[in-house]
Amino acid sequence: MKTNNLPDKIVWSTCNVNCGSRCPVRLHVKNGIVVRVGTDNTKQGSSGTQQIRACLRGRGIRKWIYSPERLLYPMKRVGKRGEGRFARITWDQAFEEIASKLESIIAQYGNEAIYRNYGTGNLGGVVSHHNQIEKLMNVLGGMLNYHNSYSTAQIFQAMTYLYGKKDTGNYISDMVNSKLVVLFGNNTAETRMSGGGTVRDLVLAKKNKNARVIVIDPLYTDTVTGFADEWIPIRPGTDAALAAAIAHVLIINDMVDNDFLTRYTIGYDKSSMPEDIPEGNSYKEYILGSGADGIPKTPEWASVITGIPAKRILELAYEIGGTKPVYIAQGWGPQRHANGEQTARAICMLPILTGNVGIKGGNSGDREASFGIDWPTIPVGENRVKTSIPCFLWTKAIENHKEFTALNSGLREKKRLQVPIKFLWCFASNALINQHSDINHTHEILQNESKCEMIVLIDNIMSSSAKYADILLPGTSSFEERDLSYQGYAVEMGALFIREKAIEPMGECLTLFDICAGIARQMGKEKQFTHGMNHDQWVEYMYHQCRKIKPRLPKDFSKALEQGFYKWPRDGKPFTGLASFRKNPEKYPLATPSGKIEIFSSLLWKMSQTWELPEGDSIQALPEYLPTWGTPGKKDAALYPLQLVGHHYKQRTHSTYGNNEWLKEASPQSLWINPMDAESRGIVHGDLVKVFNDIGTTLVRAKVTPRIMPGVLSLPQGAWYNPDQKGIDQGGCINILTSQRPSPIAKGNPQHTNLVQVVKEKQNNV
Repeated sequence: MKTNNLPDKIVWSTCNVNCGSRCPVRLHVKNGIVVRVGTDNTKQGSSGTQQIRACLRGRGIRKWIYSPERLLYPMKRVGKRGEGRFARITWDQAFEEIASKLESIIAQYGNEAIYRNYGTGNLGGVVSHHNQIEKLMNVLGGMLNYHNSYSTAQIFQAMTYLYGKKDTGNYISDMVNSKLVVLFGNNTAETRMSGGGTVRDLVLAKKNKNARVIVIDPLYTDTVTGFADEWIPIRPGTDAALAAAIAHVLIINDMVDNDFLTRYTIGYDKSSMPEDIPEGNSYKEYILGSGADGIPKTPEWASVITGIPAKRILELAYEIGGTKPVYIAQGWGPQRHANGEQTARAICMLPILTGNVGIKGGNSGDREASFGIDWPTIPVGENRVKTSIPCFLWTKAIENHKEFTALNSGLREKKRLQVPIKFLWCFASNALINQHSDINHTHEILQNESKCEMIVLIDNIMSSSAKYADILLPGTSSFEERDLSYQGYAVEMGALFIREKAIEPMGECLTLFDICAGIARQMGKEKQFTHGMNHDQWVEYMYHQCRKIKPRLPKDFSKALEQGFYKWPRDGKPFTGLASFRKNPEKYPLATPSGKIEIFSSLLWKMSQTWELPEGDSIQALPEYLPTWGTPGKKDAALYPLQLVGHHYKQRTHSTYGNNEWLKEASPQSLWINPMDAESRGIVHGDLVKVFNDIGTTLVRAKVTPRIMPGVLSLPQGAWYNPDQKGIDQGGCINILTSQRPSPIAKGNPQHTNLVQVVKEKQNNV
């Protein structure tokens, strides 16, 4: 037997991207190089300790670490921002220039002018985590905060007004107790495809109970393909209209749970409205047409809006009203619209009306619940800056801070932003350009060096965003550092990974801890930052903090390193969201002002009268359907008649791994277009097409498929921005086409609200 091809060692590591999982990978190291990536091969346990097997992205991580675009040395920009022209510098020079700029900006503008940009490219590490930047800045007096996320701003805000908190759903494994499952834009088979988690739970629930599954989505997704009994295509941004029409059928046919509505909710009808609210503002009045707009929300009314036949809406309403328990859940796609807060609340009305909230086999209408152990995080100290902006509006905080207020931009802790962002930290963040909306406008803002004066970006790869850095720093990868990682939220188990360093750092790469420690040292704050410990000592220290939560972990850290991987099943039966409230709403009230489910929100009623909104935006106290900009029938519809959304894609996680040639070959970037829309434009499968609106233009290959409804296009989000000399993107990056106009309440990312036109490109030169 030949042994010369055996690895020198096999090391546990993790795929640290933001897909919801945190999959273990086994690195086969030969002569100091990772030559193969395997996945979880531990003994197959019972449900809850099953193997967590990485998907094709995690198994292709070696192509990321050894990428030709790998950053190996600290560099300083020598061209304009975005050109990608840099000169190599020493770490000492990098630390000195960063420290000098921090000192001058803090002296001139204060700590509120410093900001760490949103980014989720590395969510697995405990010591190599973006909170090291927070810790550094807190030692220096703090920095501007952000709230919300690019993914979930609208739904999380909506749930707090409706239920008093976010994350109110049942586990997805609870579908085994359901008779009917209705999923609105919830494509778990792709967005949560890795791990041993959500997809596995779907398979088991379908196998063990065979509940009828209906998926409502503009796309015939992998979730439809693998698990659904029926696909109901719907126009993007109109889910609230469908929910209203279903509610109309339920109400007029006395299929609502009146006992549940009376005990657990306010705002359903006149009798349960808050005091001092004028008549005509209850939910029942809105649905039946006796409210302010005077329109009965019938299936015929909704059919025109949604594109779903009125008969099918009627049948769906009878299915939902005549079955119990029903598991109704939404993904994060429906809420990622300009009317996303309303959409999220409207979908939740279906389980509320039918009394499926807080019971086994039911759900709140929220996304399925996540499970995780409350592991410790690095202590970062106190941020003396309390001001917080919505993370999506950071470009406005650079460009026009004087018009950035609590009432028009969701600023918290102050009425008005007093200084602009002058210094940007970016760690593992391609949201500086690629994942932020309206790339052309963002490019203009970032190229103006009189606005944001310094951008420091720390990453593994020369990404689209890295080209906009002033100082570009090479961070170590998960292959090149020791650390801990915790299991993500898409698997119903707990896990702890103790990752050993597999290879020596390439080039001059440093850990994030060492980078921040070097800047702290330059500024005379090293002891306050490090507390006398180096990176590996912090890893061991945090491991022992984990032992306080799970004492059965080995006392000896070196023993823990040998095994490297620990799992814990969740306790008890599948989690039922809001179960305590359902059992005893007086003893366990919700964190809403009334303690009940607030169908009518007094908080939103007050906001609607005080907040300053652009023309066309609206805040409503009820979960109403709101037509909005970027949808058919609006002023741009004649020029740009097609709706464009951007679904998550198996080739990459957001933009991470977007340069992996293996994955690009397996799943090429392409524009999904229905055969009817393609034929009328002379487009055939594989053609190079131009997608454009008044925001920007991109070129991409067409995927002509009946898996998307007519009138709708989908361009998988996350493809890397690659402009030509005219600024036309060459690779199908959706954010060349999206708007920076935020949603009304959360000021969130409306990435799926777009109108475009598509034509066949004459010059197939890409």
